[in-house]
Amino acid sequence: MAENWRYFTKLFHSQTTPHPPSRILNPRRHRIYQLYLDELENTPDDSLEVGIVRLVVESENKVGNFAKMLINKAKEELTDTLTQRKVIEFIETIVIYKFPNLSREDIEAMLDLNLLKETKVYQEAKEEGELETKLKILPKLIERGMSIQEIAELLELDTEVIRKAL
Repeated sequence: MAENWRYFTKLFHSQTTPHPPSRILNPRRHRIYQLYLDELENTPDDSLEVGIVRLVVESENKVGNFAKMLINKAKEELTDTLTQRKVIEFIETIVIYKFPNLSREDIEAMLDLNLLKETKVYQEAKEEGELETKLKILPKLIERGMSIQEIAELLELDTEVIRKAL
């Protein structure tokens, strides 16, 4: 049975982390790779995977351009559209967490993308907001004498959703 595995360790500081014995880190066997977050900027590995990890620790003034480069790399390297979309969403999520005070529009502009609107998170938030808005006007529609069935048809909601909200 062939041993075809690799193990990555992500460590914070190279100076404070003990190094495993050289027999484990044998460069000819390529089994264990250690990535030090404080040294990632100087890592020669330009793979998409390592780039995403680097994005987490990238300085704020470089994040936009670096994220754009990773998104382009994902579009070029990933042939499965679902995987490509999930990777791009993950990159966007990292950027969103790095800049919590920026609006969606600001992040889209930073990344030259309009893909945020296509993400599942965005779609779910939009649907929740639309439902919330519809539910807020229920009491006024009831006051005007509309039946639950009429309201359901008007707002395109299930009657059970309306009953639960009332």
